[in-house]
Amino acid sequence: MYALVNDQATTGTMACHVVAMPYPGRSHINAVMNLCKQLSSRVKYDILITFVVTEEWFGLIGSDPKPDNIRFATIPNVVPSEHVRAEDLSGFFEAVSAKLEAPFEELLDGLHGPPVKAIIADSIMAWPIHVGNKRNIPVASFWPLSASMFSVFYHFDLLKQNGHYPIQTPDTERDDTIVDYIPGISTTRLADISDRLFHSNNEKMRELITEAVSKVTKVQYLLSTSVYELESQVFDVLVPKFSFPIYPIGPISINNQFQLENPSNDNTNNIRSETVPEYIQWLDSQPKVSVLYISFGSFLSVSDTQLDEIVAGIGTSGVRHMWVARENVTKIKDGCGDVGFVVPWCEQLRVLCHPSIGGFWTHCGWNSTLEAIYAGVPMLTFPITADQHSNSKQIVEEWKIGCKVNDKKKIVCAGSEEISLVRRDEISELAKEFMDPESNDTKLMRNRVKELQKSCQLANSKGGSSHKNLDAFIENISPSNSET
Repeated sequence: MYALVNDQATTGTMACHVVAMPYPGRSHINAVMNLCKQLSSRVKYDILITFVVTEEWFGLIGSDPKPDNIRFATIPNVVPSEHVRAEDLSGFFEAVSAKLEAPFEELLDGLHGPPVKAIIADSIMAWPIHVGNKRNIPVASFWPLSASMFSVFYHFDLLKQNGHYPIQTPDTERDDTIVDYIPGISTTRLADISDRLFHSNNEKMRELITEAVSKVTKVQYLLSTSVYELESQVFDVLVPKFSFPIYPIGPISINNQFQLENPSNDNTNNIRSETVPEYIQWLDSQPKVSVLYISFGSFLSVSDTQLDEIVAGIGTSGVRHMWVARENVTKIKDGCGDVGFVVPWCEQLRVLCHPSIGGFWTHCGWNSTLEAIYAGVPMLTFPITADQHSNSKQIVEEWKIGCKVNDKKKIVCAGSEEISLVRRDEISELAKEFMDPESNDTKLMRNRVKELQKSCQLANSKGGSSHKNLDAFIENISPSNSET
């Protein structure tokens, strides 16, 4: 069963109807919603966007502000409570792959309003492509990760051909294996492109993702959240391989609240809401470029043992910091001293663009990586799983706008098992050096990220690569180019 909610969006004459189907995870939903908001504001004709989420996600985001011409439609949850995906990510992904196609088809068949002109669907799900092709509806595959990771998954058979999958060697030997044959990807270690998806208990998930990526050949458009100038070598390799256009349109988290035509890292007035949150007031009281922003994302987290080390290390470093923490708030507040500010949530881009922010300790999610570059903030990278390792490599080794915390890790005993751990003294010294305005390494990183910031902001400004690519996609799905 499905449900159409806030159907007032169908009032008036809508010339173009787009259905958006994100993977039911927060970063994926946020990314697709940001794209839909841009489409809503940029089109030169009337547009209706039906944004499809599971019932649980509608309960979480249904009241969030959005344009009037974006409406929600719900389909049943794939598991009784989707928060269990943190405990069994592979099982949750399998459920998404197996259980959402039928209710999505039922929803399409029962939608009110003008005929659907395009489906925007997350690339890590294969079934929306089949649904769109069966109904002769153009599908725009939406790739939410880096272009480099797309190339890894699209050319996954090369890993098998070179004996690098499945892995037969111990982890330490596997990690240092050199991979130099994936198109568009510079020489890298196997550990920087694999990690969690190479584990035997995630084999089914890996198969489903690679299958979905292989079926991208059957779509009509590929939308990338990356920026051409950041990964030009990958796009230059991928574009000739496909008969349809590839559109790098990132970073898509830059929405209507952020004025692209006059970007400034000296103030945050251009992204202020009517009320000033307490954390912004605190940032306003701090010296320029003095605060380390810490956030490990909304989903995955570090172990309790590692968290203890991070808290102690940041506390003894004396570095000013703003920490986004959804759990263990009391532990973090008590352990980090009186030079920090802890919040459960914040407008991340707004924070990163604040003049007091001097660095970002990040798990290296792709959205966070792009936002840091857009804001011109160097990064301490702390990848936890999946594509975060690849993103960290680009940040540290290719773009040279950060340094990796995990390089300091040591193997220690925790009860009956061994775990990788970055010790508090290493964290303290690294944080102090990273935030030291007189450090030569920090100066180089800040200068380099400012260069990439200019490229990223120009890409999003009128006439820039991302701006033009989004215009081209809009033109392709416009009524004049679509079948009636």
